[in-house]
Amino acid sequence: MTENRIDVNRFTLGNGLRVVHSYDPSTAMVAVDVLYDTGARDESPELTGMAHLFEHLMFGGSENVDDFDGEIEDAGGSNNAWTSNDFTNFYDTLPAQNIETAFHLESDRMLALSFNLRSLEVQRNVVIEEFKQQCLNRPYGELAHYLRKAVYGGTHPYSWPTIGLTPQHIANVTDEDVRRWFYSHYAPNNAVLTVCGNVTLERVRELAKKWFGDINPREIAKRELPKPDFPAKDTIEEVRADVPATAVAIGIPMAAYGCPGYLEADILTDILAAGHASRMYRKLIAVNAADGLFASADASITGSEHEGMLILNARLTRPGMDDAMKAREMMLEIVREMASEDGAATERELNRTFNRYEATFRFNNLSYLGKAQELALAEIHGEDINTRVAERRAVTTTDLRLTAQKLFNETPSATIIYRPAND
Repeated sequence: MTENRIDVNRFTLGNGLRVVHSYDPSTAMVAVDVLYDTGARDESPELTGMAHLFEHLMFGGSENVDDFDGEIEDAGGSNNAWTSNDFTNFYDTLPAQNIETAFHLESDRMLALSFNLRSLEVQRNVVIEEFKQQCLNRPYGELAHYLRKAVYGGTHPYSWPTIGLTPQHIANVTDEDVRRWFYSHYAPNNAVLTVCGNVTLERVRELAKKWFGDINPREIAKRELPKPDFPAKDTIEEVRADVPATAVAIGIPMAAYGCPGYLEADILTDILAAGHASRMYRKLIAVNAADGLFASADASITGSEHEGMLILNARLTRPGMDDAMKAREMMLEIVREMASEDGAATERELNRTFNRYEATFRFNNLSYLGKAQELALAEIHGEDINTRVAERRAVTTTDLRLTAQKLFNETPSATIIYRPAND
């Protein structure tokens, strides 16, 4: 094992389940992660929020296990899950000596949910309440809905956030909908099982065959995404809502994960907004910058598996529409500078992002859980996790300038100006 290199083992069961393993004798714990290749991108505009609902339903009991959380806690462990537009991920951490408990529980809910109508009703209410808390009863909660729709149009599944378009869709979910989603998306041949921690490859192979080997593969629903209805020209939409201050969000279509231009866009947002040395902080937020108009400013990417979105967003100190339009132009001016010879990213800025990324990457992979989740995604992407830092460090300032030219000068954007209703 070379310095900083992560040793990775892989094998595939006869039913198509991909298994990834990394041995770490420095801990007494183990992480068991199951990543399903399904998310909100597999939903229809008429029934959104299904992937997120299923994240909850998978804890509601399975064929041979009534209380998933209780079983994990009795084994001295904990568990959680997350859902995105692209994936649904479940993970357990527990003492390595009790690892078989996690294999038993994860395999049982992959085999079959209990399809308990009471569980459906309980989790449906939980998700509806979460929608209300996150989107309807929180300032700026619906901003993502407006921005995604403005960038992607109304039919592409990226045009709504993971939580869905409306709570009414979840309220309408039937037992038949649940069964159809489960059997067409949750299957060994649509998942990656990753195990990291103090457990040997031989033990993982033994447990994987014992607990997952007899689960039959299933016919996975064919993924047919419509073409995004990206803006043909710059658009600006004003929204009035019960918010304390004006927010400005600009969405710009960008490359999908792993495609040319993706890494460059990610690095550009780091230079723009990561830390007090970033361009947006220095030019918009720092003392006496931008006439005190900006309370905050940020840049990020969605990191999507298909055509993604680069987002510029800011909160303002003044509510007027004229100030909102001024803020929009100032944000665009800063990013467009990066497409010019004089304003292009410098070697110093680029190296700072490289160092920050590598430090975060190395630190995250010191954790057996963080490593398990990174390895699961790398397996889905067909990547070697050990080449990530080198691939990023291969990006040049010229690459960044050319990507900035494409993104900020040649690609139409969509802007949402989210203003106080009583202004």
